[in-house]
Amino acid sequence: MKYRDLIEKMTLEEKASLMSGKDFWQTQNIERLGIPSMFLADGPHGIRKQAEAADHLGLNPSLPATCFPTAATVANSWNVELGEQIGHHLGQEAAAQNVHVLLGPGINMKRDPLCGRNFEYFSEDPYLAGKMAAGYIRGIQEHGVSACVKHFAANNQEERRMSIDTIVDERTLREMYLTAFEIAITEGKPRTVMSSYNKLNGTYTNENLHLMQDILRKAWEFDGVVVTDWGGSNDRIAGLIAGNELEMPTTAGETNAEIVQAVKSGKLDEEVLNQCVDRLLQLVFTTEKALADNGKNKTELPIEQHHLAAQRVAEESIVLLKNEDGILPLRSEKKVAVIGDFAKEARYQGAGSSIVNPTKLDQTLQLLGQFGINSIGYEPGFERYGKRNRSKLSRACALAKQADIVLLYIGLDEVTEAEGLDRQSMRLPGNQVALLAALHEVNPNIVAVLSCGAAIEMPWIHQVKGLVHGYLSGQAGAKAMLRVLTGQVNPSGKLAETYPLRYEDTPAASHFPGKEVSVEYRESLFFGYRYYDKAGVDVLYPFGYGLSYTSFAYSDLFVDSTGAMFTITNSGSMDGMEIAQLYVGCTSDNIFRPNKELKGFCKLFLRAGESKEVHIPFDDKAFRYFNIKTNRWEVEEADYAIMIGASSVDIRLEANLHVNGSGAPLPYEPTKLPSYYSGKASNVTQAEFEQLLGYPVPKATWDRTRPLGYNDTIAQCQYAKGWVARIAFHAMTFAHWFLRKIGKRSTANLIMMSVYHMPFRGIARMTGGLVNMPMVDGMLMMVNGSFFKGVRHLLKERKKLMQAAKSQ
Repeated sequence: MKYRDLIEKMTLEEKASLMSGKDFWQTQNIERLGIPSMFLADGPHGIRKQAEAADHLGLNPSLPATCFPTAATVANSWNVELGEQIGHHLGQEAAAQNVHVLLGPGINMKRDPLCGRNFEYFSEDPYLAGKMAAGYIRGIQEHGVSACVKHFAANNQEERRMSIDTIVDERTLREMYLTAFEIAITEGKPRTVMSSYNKLNGTYTNENLHLMQDILRKAWEFDGVVVTDWGGSNDRIAGLIAGNELEMPTTAGETNAEIVQAVKSGKLDEEVLNQCVDRLLQLVFTTEKALADNGKNKTELPIEQHHLAAQRVAEESIVLLKNEDGILPLRSEKKVAVIGDFAKEARYQGAGSSIVNPTKLDQTLQLLGQFGINSIGYEPGFERYGKRNRSKLSRACALAKQADIVLLYIGLDEVTEAEGLDRQSMRLPGNQVALLAALHEVNPNIVAVLSCGAAIEMPWIHQVKGLVHGYLSGQAGAKAMLRVLTGQVNPSGKLAETYPLRYEDTPAASHFPGKEVSVEYRESLFFGYRYYDKAGVDVLYPFGYGLSYTSFAYSDLFVDSTGAMFTITNSGSMDGMEIAQLYVGCTSDNIFRPNKELKGFCKLFLRAGESKEVHIPFDDKAFRYFNIKTNRWEVEEADYAIMIGASSVDIRLEANLHVNGSGAPLPYEPTKLPSYYSGKASNVTQAEFEQLLGYPVPKATWDRTRPLGYNDTIAQCQYAKGWVARIAFHAMTFAHWFLRKIGKRSTANLIMMSVYHMPFRGIARMTGGLVNMPMVDGMLMMVNGSFFKGVRHLLKERKKLMQAAKSQ
């Protein structure tokens, strides 16, 4: 241990105190030993350091910071260097605000398009997500700030996220849900990792010895600090044993006392605690010194420079999806009607803990005059939050009749995509779809500008001639979009996720989200393009797809054991950037696999008519698979198809390469896993899933006969024995319905996010010490039928807590 001498000077109580927060965002300090506190702040796409009362839901304002495009947006750039530049700017701003740990990036997989937090994650592909995240981490840590990669792991739904049990087979876990973390941690080398709220195969992630010790600490050699997600600690001692050093936020000393008692009773070896303290001290002192060194050269934050950087990031991340009849770029002689509420007030970021208070904010209507667009007027056309408005629709149609081109700004609103909630459908709001249909009747020359953070259905795609997707493009996104629309920038983004024709086509649809005890990942490896490709399911827009104002030709593929070499030529008349994608597919059918998997990519700029030679090397992930019999990564000896594509379905060049294997035994009997060998894994039976898992799946429904406990949720009050609990449940559901009915959707969301799906222990863990676990015991007595006894217990414990606070 690096700090053994210092640790030996600490009392047991002081060591325990370092293992949880001092308040909502700071770690504990020990003044007599010269141990400072650290400040942690949200910030996957911009710093959210709150100026006043702290919360974790984005309710209270934060200090101004640059709002960069979200991860889902930047992933469409396929530019690792760009991600590193964003990280550099984030680190600079975090250092300027004296933030020690920046809570990001988030790299969970987009297993299902409806996950409410998909806007904050990179991709459905672990290789792309891992590479982008590693770039962010390197950039953030250049300034001494510590990056915190999250949420580790298999946290792919928001509903019931604090208690849901993710059931996933080991191979899928390693190949699909941990590979991005592996790349981010081994290549980016973050100093911290945030554990997720959920259980993984029966055990909370921060207590999961297999995840935390076998994989994170031993296989990946991570020697940094693991921090819980806020309120995400269940059994504090089990978490420490697994190597989860820091619990956030504060519990006002409650779990510190648990640690002290566990050491005294022998439940926790003090040496385990010492090692956790040692890793935390390493983070504290390393970050504090780096920030101090950085502060010697600190200058005023370059607001305009960072705003311009945010614009450039957005420009390179915009995806041109449709350009019928060459309707884009817009020509100055064309009369343009600008329609859509998002043109007036940009939809530029998600909702929840990552909300950023931007230093400035570009708006489309304010910028039109700078771009020579011959605008004949603006109409909002629709109510932002879905309400029908005939007069707005009529005025928009009247304006559209007078125009050569309709520039229509549509998308999802802020309360539809939010932390803590999953989307209810993949559809655009009905009022926007109705507006588009009405506009198409009077003017078919429509260019739609789409703003949302995840995949949507587009049954209306035939009603637009142009479609440009900006995703959630940050504070400078409006100007970036106008530069693309007018041809000042040639679009170069490509989708980092697949757009299915309809939600029912997605392989996880029948098992998302998990509604009660667990969620079963029955589709195994087969989600995203891996599924659609293997199962032969048509999609609207494939993974890796994106158009340009120019064209690119691929030629001269050469493959050897080191990688693939080929030539790309800009065969069009405009300078532009192309993203070449390397896919690998095994020709053997001994082990079930996708037809192809992304194993490399390269983005390059080419002037019109220019050619460049490209080399994409193979790395240790190019041919591997995880063998459940040997419990390690293996390579199967076989011929492999090496494919170079402009998207996952647009393969331009292909060659075969024979690869020697590691000689491992085959892990499966194909006859027992027919759905997986065919890839048609959208309706796998329980029996076949259990064959893949190697054990029976746990019961997925609540046991409604037993009393509610710490890890049961407020929602389960619907069947509790206590009449007060059932009345409270129905009152809560009515309030949610009523608030939505009257248009208070953000407030309604808060009920679902911060109350409805909260486990009872979360009431204590998330309140920063205002409620402790003995008080939760009183609440549980009340909901389980002992109302008056519970009230007396609750009041008694509350009085004790207040007296203890006064005495301190």
